Amino acid sequence: MAGIRARRGDARPSFEPQVVPLPAGLSFTALKTKQRQVRQGFSESLTLRVHRSISWLGRAHKEADDPDLRFILLWIGFNAAYAGDLGADIDSERGAFRSFFETLVGLDKDERIYKAVWLRFPHEIRVLLANRYVFAPFWRHQNGSAGHADWAERLAASQRRIGTAMAKQDTVTVLALVFDRLYVLRNQLVHGGSTWASAVNRQQVRDGAAVLAWLLPVFIDLMMDNPDRDWGRPFYPVIAD
Repeated sequence: MAGIRARRGDARPSFEPQVVPLPAGLSFTALKTKQRQVRQGFSESLTLRVHRSISWLGRAHKEADDPDLRFILLWIGFNAAYAGDLGADIDSERGAFRSFFETLVGLDKDERIYKAVWLRFPHEIRVLLANRYVFAPFWRHQNGSAGHADWAERLAASQRRIGTAMAKQDTVTVLALVFDRLYVLRNQLVHGGSTWASAVNRQQVRDGAAVLAWLLPVFIDLMMDNPDRDWGRPFYPVIAD
């Protein structure tokens, strides 16, 4: 999956690498300027989500040379944009991911998310989805959890599902699977399961940060362009003393 030239609905997609720059207007400065111009039409919840998410995006951009910190900051920005009840279990989290992505892809008339998945990051996504070190059953088996000795078979089954989604150019499913892997990486970093700037398993951190840095601005922009949607109440609203 090095790249894909065909549009959705084409019978035989053609794979080849492509350079797809971040769309204009999605830098931190541009998003912040837009937010100030249009926030009067936002609900209180959307105002808070967008403000928080942009703030973490801006901070992440200052860490271009530190992929660990960059990834963590971008994940916080992503959480600020979408998260509801942060006490939910992983299955609920997966459902929240998919619901969020279904909404965004449906609203993305310029197909910026589609272009990121199929044109900009196909190689990184393919490598990430095949990586056992960001596959939750692998770690459950390593840590002695019962019922996960078949993690390799599960990974193979996941790869078949990914192959089907790719054949159908099912952007929502591929995104949900990618963020399922990134969630494992997030847990590994945030819960102290990795050494900062380690020489081991760097590729998934760099690729994860790159994918998030490209997609998060698109997510924020789509939310600002659709203020009438119910984006949900943040789990931690502002409470005045």
